[in-house]
Amino acid sequence: MAQGSDGNPGVPPQDGDGDLTTRLDRLGRELKRRTDAEATQAEGERNARSDYTGMSQALRLGSEFVAGVVAGAAVGWAFDYVLETKPWGLIVFLLLGFAAGVLNVMRSAGLAAQPGSKR
Repeated sequence: MAQGSDGNPGVPPQDGDGDLTTRLDRLGRELKRRTDAEATQAEGERNARSDYTGMSQALRLGSEFVAGVVAGAAVGWAFDYVLETKPWGLIVFLLLGFAAGVLNVMRSAGLAAQPGSKR
């Protein structure tokens, strides 16, 4: 029984390394193609995730700002309704709600210190 150059029975010996070199080159090209395809796919998934992360942060910051303004307007309207000081309570508390909304956005974005923490 014939043995190959690596000692495995049943494999005929090669005359030279030409066939092996061709196979190694083909294997190298295939590995590079698959690695590049996987890297491209992983990059696309990372970009999609970062897009959704940015969008979710924008929605969260926007909702915190709107919540502050709406809460200020509601308190101002209630203040005016009870004390009959229309429209001054609404104006004052709407401005306070705007300031509170901006402060909440800055805290959520990490630009202002959280209450009770030292920076």
